[in-house]
Amino acid sequence: MSVPLIVDVDGTLLKTDLLIETFLALLSRKPWKALLTLAELRHGKAAFKARLASLAEIDVSLMPVREEVITFLRAEKARGRQIYLASAADARLVTALSEHLGLFDGVLGSDGKVNLSGAAKADALCARFGKAKFDYVGDSRADLKVWSTCNVALVAGGRGAWRSAIASGQPGVVEIIGSPPRLRDYISALRPHQWLKNVLVFVPAVAGHVLMSTWFGSVLAFVSFCLCASAVYIINDLLDLRADRQHPRKRKRPFASGRVPLIHGAMMAPVLLITAFSLTAFLPRVFAVVLTGYLVLTTLYSFWLKRKVMVDVVALACLYAARVIGGSVATGVLISQWLEAFSIFLFLSLALVKRSGELVDRVNSGRGDPGGRGYRLTDLPVIESMAAASGYLSALVMALYLNSDAVMHLYSKPHRLLLLCVAVLFWTSRMLLKAHRGQMDDDPIVFAARDRVSLGVGTLCLGLVYISL
Repeated sequence: MSVPLIVDVDGTLLKTDLLIETFLALLSRKPWKALLTLAELRHGKAAFKARLASLAEIDVSLMPVREEVITFLRAEKARGRQIYLASAADARLVTALSEHLGLFDGVLGSDGKVNLSGAAKADALCARFGKAKFDYVGDSRADLKVWSTCNVALVAGGRGAWRSAIASGQPGVVEIIGSPPRLRDYISALRPHQWLKNVLVFVPAVAGHVLMSTWFGSVLAFVSFCLCASAVYIINDLLDLRADRQHPRKRKRPFASGRVPLIHGAMMAPVLLITAFSLTAFLPRVFAVVLTGYLVLTTLYSFWLKRKVMVDVVALACLYAARVIGGSVATGVLISQWLEAFSIFLFLSLALVKRSGELVDRVNSGRGDPGGRGYRLTDLPVIESMAAASGYLSALVMALYLNSDAVMHLYSKPHRLLLLCVAVLFWTSRMLLKAHRGQMDDDPIVFAARDRVSLGVGTLCLGLVYISL
């Protein structure tokens, strides 16, 4: 009769880490309580894990599993083999996972007093099954102690490098080949397509006709915002794991799908922030203040503001505006009151379009009211009306600006610029219609950067400005 098969959880059976998942789940809903639980570390890791497990709401059914490991376990189960889960995670979470998968004959986990990891796990398994009386599936350095005491060592997760680490103490080594993280998965986690929104930093220089003389400041501001924004996107993805896994598109994101380990995201975010703020040393000091304000506001949005009705869209509009302000202070080009007013209405309209697009998506998919956001599907007509009103007001502000003395001094044929208002009205109306039909991406500016008609409108506007000089 074959010996029992023992399976690790974090990184082996799951593509995620239960401890990090639990902490992030609590941090996203009750940040202060999550930080207070860190005090439990003075009583040891096991006590900390037990405290987190008692406070956080975790749905193990949503967590990504390694299909190659599941396939292997089902084959072993079909042969009549006993299979057990053994994890350093709290026993309550391990039990919940076992009940969900329905493959296991028993579980071992941390109990609030003993942290079942490394040597402690090896001792517990030897005490229960006997030394060299069980096979063990693991994936990391923490499993080396267990591998040295088992019958056959199985390495999951495609980490062939562990073969040499365990071969000296364990002659029988088997690999369960999986797919390790790829470079493009890490790049995807940065959401480089969202960097298109940071093109707004060039608006002050373009509007002031000084782009060629201020390009260095604009480019540096652009890179700083990109790095800072990517760090925030990573933090947001880590905090929204549960919601993303229930979304038809967002569940494919690197962290939600498990393609990139959560711990790597936790390390990437601070590195990106440090780099972003290091670049501010080459720009006016006030730019660092603007970037800090952007970071604070977007962090508040991730933790709190996105759950407040209408406050969230105002915050989104302010985040758009922060990029324009950042471009202004980086280049020393002052923003006119007309541009400020135009930005307020246009960005509020885009934020409302973004929210209406999300509600339309939920209506079309039949998923009901969005959880934790405060909006109802019945709010959609009102939000669409507000988006239209704000967008058309931005066109009105532009029309008033084009009849001001400032324009008369900048352009020799200012009357031609009135066609810009027609272009803005057309583009705004089309964006509203696209959102209403469920054809809008997560962000309107990113959508516009990929949309041929929007790009055509942008080219037309640049042409109008050129022939009006």
